[in-house]
Amino acid sequence: MNRKVAIYTRVSTDGQTTDNQLLELKKVLSKSGWELVDIYSDEGISGSKGRNKRPELDRMLKDAVRRKFDVVMAWSVDRLGRSLQDLLHLLSELHSMKIDLYLHQQGIDTTTPAGKAMFQMLGVFAEFERTMIQERVRAGLARAKSQGKQLGRPPVPSSKITAIKKKHKQGLSIRKIAKEVNVGHGVIQRVIKEMTEAA
Repeated sequence: MNRKVAIYTRVSTDGQTTDNQLLELKKVLSKSGWELVDIYSDEGISGSKGRNKRPELDRMLKDAVRRKFDVVMAWSVDRLGRSLQDLLHLLSELHSMKIDLYLHQQGIDTTTPAGKAMFQMLGVFAEFERTMIQERVRAGLARAKSQGKQLGRPPVPSSKITAIKKKHKQGLSIRKIAKEVNVGHGVIQRVIKEMTEAA
């Protein structure tokens, strides 16, 4: 059966490339004799972002409504998204339009009940992995804090705060104060705000 295919690729950072994903998916295409209709690539976008923050995913789903293709191919389930809710919504949206999903890494084709069930399970694991990463980050921050490590930006020395207040009272502009005291505009604005509130 000749199937019209859309390929969707995504990478999380600008330093990564979708080339490897495309290479493997095109090999499957040529073996299957399927017809490639279009390639949709979101680059430098996290999988946790919804459709509104992923322009190529949005374009692909609009083309799906126009029935430009009948299969969506992706390298892996986590290329489509990390949230189980978003993944299941995407799957049901594609199926409502009679469009199937092929996931290369997992060897899943949602034309079968087993493929559909496996897709849902993989979504659970993708969300679980994301939660675990968030937990590890939180635990790492808590450990650093308990060891007395300074988190975030270092505090502004009191001598610089005094200099900012003095120069502000002299009527200097924020830009000039920033240059003379060697601090960012945000620091100066915060100090001025605190002075105003104290007054």
